[in-house]
Amino acid sequence: MDEQPLRFDTKIAVLLRADLAPWQRLNVTSFLVSGLGSQVPEVIGAPYEDADGIAYLPMFRQPVLVFEATKEVLKAAHTRTLTRALPRAIFTADLFSTGNDTDNRAAVRAVPTADLDLVGLAVYGPKGGVDKVVKGARMHP
Repeated sequence: MDEQPLRFDTKIAVLLRADLAPWQRLNVTSFLVSGLGSQVPEVIGAPYEDADGIAYLPMFRQPVLVFEATKEVLKAAHTRTLTRALPRAIFTADLFSTGNDTDNRAAVRAVPTADLDLVGLAVYGPKGGVDKVVKGARMHP
């Protein structure tokens, strides 16, 4: 019996600041989505297995949409995630100069919410809520 493709009523979105270098975009995206995967178990699908029985780790069960925006749009999106209490992960510019997880957390903790120099944001939630969060951003080229 063939399974029908799932239509999701939720969305995973990553919003990147438009002025990031290509390597930074990739790095920030991978860090951000790891946060969602570790804390929102419903976003993770079943493990994979190839025809020879070799097992592979499970991945997200749905697509991740990547957007880009100005610093101002990113800041507004962050505020909207807070007011909607959506699961979120952030990456600040300070994290490019740290070298480990302990220093990463300390760098974020040292800055008040309103002053965070955001370069990336990941969010998960109902489609409509996530669409409102990323309003003003455009799909990453």
